[in-house]
Amino acid sequence: MGPRITSGKLAQPLDSLGGFIAAQRRQAGVSLRQLAEAAGVSNPYLSQIERGLRRPSAEVLQQLAKALQVSAETLYLRAGLLDPVEHTAAGGDGTSTVPVAVLADRHLTGRQKQIILDVYDSFVDAGRAEPPPAEVPATDTTATDQE
Repeated sequence: MGPRITSGKLAQPLDSLGGFIAAQRRQAGVSLRQLAEAAGVSNPYLSQIERGLRRPSAEVLQQLAKALQVSAETLYLRAGLLDPVEHTAAGGDGTSTVPVAVLADRHLTGRQKQIILDVYDSFVDAGRAEPPPAEVPATDTTATDQE
């Protein structure tokens, strides 16, 4: 199963996310103002995110990821939007991009995203509970001319 959205509780403190964003910004040699402009957010809002005072939406995280040239999934994990235990168990290799795509969709509300991910997870869990289909031996369907 792919990464699962957490139940609204942060997996890590907000300042961990903010500190990571600030470190990535400094490493890239970009000012707070430049990153805010590139991500399409206000300078004060970005400052609050970096100081751990505000929790950005998945959409803002996606914009920041693009501006910082890091994966949105990395920021989702840092923000606690994806469960790191399940992400690691899934191999952390993007096995399922469904949760990331749902979280990044700007046309969905937070509630809609949660409902979609809950339904998706229930189908994945149900699929895991069912035994795999029995393999049917392959038969040679080519006609042989034995006249």
